Amino acid sequence: MKMSFAEKARYHQIHPAKLATDIAAEIVSLYIIWQHLLVLGLVSHFLPPVVASFLVMRFADLEKQKHSRFGRYVGRMMTRPVEAVRLGGDLIMVFGAWYHSFAIIGGGLSVVLLAWLSGLPRRPGV
Repeated sequence: MKMSFAEKARYHQIHPAKLATDIAAEIVSLYIIWQHLLVLGLVSHFLPPVVASFLVMRFADLEKQKHSRFGRYVGRMMTRPVEAVRLGGDLIMVFGAWYHSFAIIGGGLSVVLLAWLSGLPRRPGV
């Protein structure tokens, strides 16, 4: 059965090529933004992930991601609000780079990581 656009939009996020592009773009663009080259920094921050998303969604077979343990986790927890929180954390990192604050960048990274981990089971009473 062919994957719907919504499924592709969900599962492309965990494809290795997409993850590698996102991480590389984050590192490179934060360095550029740190240098106060705002336009170049924002282009390098957002364009590669958008291109990678398009290419992965268009050409990759995402069934492996969908049926993996990580894919089942993402299928359950990756809602639009969680994606919004991830984007918010990302923008906090951009802000931190502009203001030369490793603490703010770390805070933004923490928000992103907590969003990714938000679907993990919690122990009662914790």
